[in-house]
Amino acid sequence: MSQKPALPKGTRDFGPEVMLRREYILETIRTVFRKYGYQPIETPAIERLDVLTGKYGEEGDRLIFKILNSGDFLRKARDLEDYRKLTPQISEKALRYDLTVPFARFVVMNQNDLTFPFKRYQIQPVWRGDRPGKGRYREFYQCDADVVGSDSLLSEAEFLAIYDEVLAGLGLKDFSIRISNRKVLSGYAEVVGQQDKFQDLCTAIDKLDKVGTEGVKKELMDRGFEESVADRVLEMISFEGNNEETLAYLGEVFADSEIGQKGLAELAEVFSLHKHLGSFGGKIEFDPTLARGLNYYTGAIFEVVTHEVKMGSICGGGRYDDLTGVFGRPGLSGVGISFGVDRIYDVMEELGLFGEMAYAGTQVLLINFGEETLSPALNALYQLRTAGISAELYPDAAKLKKQFGYADKKHIPYTLMIGKEEVETGIFKLKNMQSGEQQGLSLDEALETIQA
Repeated sequence: MSQKPALPKGTRDFGPEVMLRREYILETIRTVFRKYGYQPIETPAIERLDVLTGKYGEEGDRLIFKILNSGDFLRKARDLEDYRKLTPQISEKALRYDLTVPFARFVVMNQNDLTFPFKRYQIQPVWRGDRPGKGRYREFYQCDADVVGSDSLLSEAEFLAIYDEVLAGLGLKDFSIRISNRKVLSGYAEVVGQQDKFQDLCTAIDKLDKVGTEGVKKELMDRGFEESVADRVLEMISFEGNNEETLAYLGEVFADSEIGQKGLAELAEVFSLHKHLGSFGGKIEFDPTLARGLNYYTGAIFEVVTHEVKMGSICGGGRYDDLTGVFGRPGLSGVGISFGVDRIYDVMEELGLFGEMAYAGTQVLLINFGEETLSPALNALYQLRTAGISAELYPDAAKLKKQFGYADKKHIPYTLMIGKEEVETGIFKLKNMQSGEQQGLSLDEALETIQA
């Protein structure tokens, strides 16, 4: 009995057209990363479970895909106490949840061989046991760039420019690069005298987009904040103005908060540095409600959203001043960003931004007329490929209709006939498959036409 083929939920196959589009996105990102001085690395898909746990918060830890050890360890369990004792033996490894924590481990393990500040980029899949939905998958690619070994805020300014250049280069026109600072969030807690409830305060603020101000107020009160404190928090985060106006407003609010003032000063410096790096069309926005990644971010926090398609954030990042400390290398400052390739793909597809690039595979198909002209056809195939043209020879001497149909289905723009007559005269028929126009050209002329 045959088995019906199926995929696990939250995973996908990618056919040639999709892969060409994905590779276009990835190559655009790689090109910009390299332009800014970043070098590639890779880390294993499997990490030790103790490397990953405790780095993403309670919710993140629940989403880690654990890998079972070989063996039936629970077979000997006689009661609940035995079960608890044996449970740690079940899994010692897991699929990586993101690229940042494995990168921190990599840095510590290879610190004697690295040149600091170390600028790396990494493009690999990650896995999360999340509920699948639009733009949300259990297996997806991340594209990260990080700098470790420098406290300079130039890195944050350059990351704003990298986001801007990549997304504008991919054709997005209406997107916001949001930035805040962990110290600003600490300033809120200090102003309302709730430093001991910092995490609860940030968790509530982070839900503003989903539940609105009344929802945030209810969340704060449910977490033990008095109504007057909740109202004061909402007053601080609800101010509307441009970057300069928001910085000025919070400067007054944080008059007695040293850490809040420090966060504002860092943001002001990032904005000042970024002005010298150019603009590609994205909006750089100070978002005082941004509260993502607080389990390891210590300074800047980044999030990118597009306004052209209803989608969650498509990029994120932030500064993590002591993430390597958990691996025995304290005090090594780091900051990084991540592109959500899968979400960016979905946005571009919905906006129709791929166009003909989706079919940027074979440029010309050589029509196969059989053994008699096979050698000249192979010679022409070699010359075309040597000139950098993507070309293929149809493998069988099939009917012309079938070979032209093959070219149409693969969106190959040209076909080149190399039959007996063409070999004898040296004039080959080059057909534009879109317009139907056919020209008699020498091989060199055909080559120039295809390249043009």
